[in-house]
Amino acid sequence: MRKHIFNAGPCKLPDMTLENTAKAVTELGNCGQSILEVSHRSADFQAVYDETVALFKEVLNIPDNYSVIFLGGGASMQFCMIPYNFLGKKAAYVNTGVWSKKAIAEAKLWGEVEVIASSEDRNFTYFPKGFKIPADVDYLHITSNNTIRGTEIFEDLDSPVPVIADMSSDICSRPVDVKKYMMIYGGCQKNLGPAGATFVIIRNDYLDKVVADRKIPTMLKYQTHVENGSMFNTPPCINIFAVGQTLKWIKQMGGVEAMEKLAIERCDALYAEFDRNTVFRAVVEEGSRSRMNIPFVMAEGYEELEKEFLDFCKAKNIVGVKGHRLVGGFRASTYNACTMDDVRALIAAMQEFEKTHKK
Repeated sequence: MRKHIFNAGPCKLPDMTLENTAKAVTELGNCGQSILEVSHRSADFQAVYDETVALFKEVLNIPDNYSVIFLGGGASMQFCMIPYNFLGKKAAYVNTGVWSKKAIAEAKLWGEVEVIASSEDRNFTYFPKGFKIPADVDYLHITSNNTIRGTEIFEDLDSPVPVIADMSSDICSRPVDVKKYMMIYGGCQKNLGPAGATFVIIRNDYLDKVVADRKIPTMLKYQTHVENGSMFNTPPCINIFAVGQTLKWIKQMGGVEAMEKLAIERCDALYAEFDRNTVFRAVVEEGSRSRMNIPFVMAEGYEELEKEFLDFCKAKNIVGVKGHRLVGGFRASTYNACTMDDVRALIAAMQEFEKTHKK
């Protein structure tokens, strides 16, 4: 029986992605080879790669002067690659939680980092707004969605300096004005495909603006991977195939506009239940609440029931709602492939649990 999956990553994937990827493991098209066996230099895989990139550009309306590449190492590798390539003297970062703090720590290895806004003062329960962006930095870095703490920004910032965004958790969940970014990147395993591939969308003219005189290893240069179409070394072929299938599904569903509508429907239903339920409560401030990662906890006086609720969810065929190990509690990750049936199952479980345990 298919479970109601709320994993934060690897994510729930569309049935179409699972079915077509499973078929490709047996044989890719009619080439007589599995996607696990086919040469990344072959015309068969080149066609897969080209289609995936074209779909990415179509779905997100990526301008012609941007390149899309797929790399290894997860978004965490980008935390060091970005400053290695582009931080000359100083960069600005917005601190919204665990992943932005990791990015900040890596950037400090290469230059001065100015944290221009932070939500740490209230335990990362909101996304900072109205902050001033300095004009004397090499770039501004933001994490648009905080996977662990459950905050999200829904606007594309107007900035006097190039903007780089980690969109691991919210990519393709809403329309994005790509022109406002120098670079968008993220791990594919939260909204696009299986773990093991990282997407990078980068404006081509910035490939020539790496820090002068800095010796950068070949594999850590963005130019290397753009010039070689992600083929400088063997790319994660099956992951790219699966991402392509998910992008095809998004297009068939109505694009990122349809994804945003569904995301709002899912999160509104869950937040409304938290606001109503006497046993559970949301932890993120209104106005910053993520549509993709929704953390919640037991209400005051019910804290001792946390493990019991997790066991109750398991019995109800619901998985992935345990909170991140650093913060505890619960978290429902409602990525693109999450359905309203999944959400209704979780809401029903909370309501039944409330009836049994309400004081």
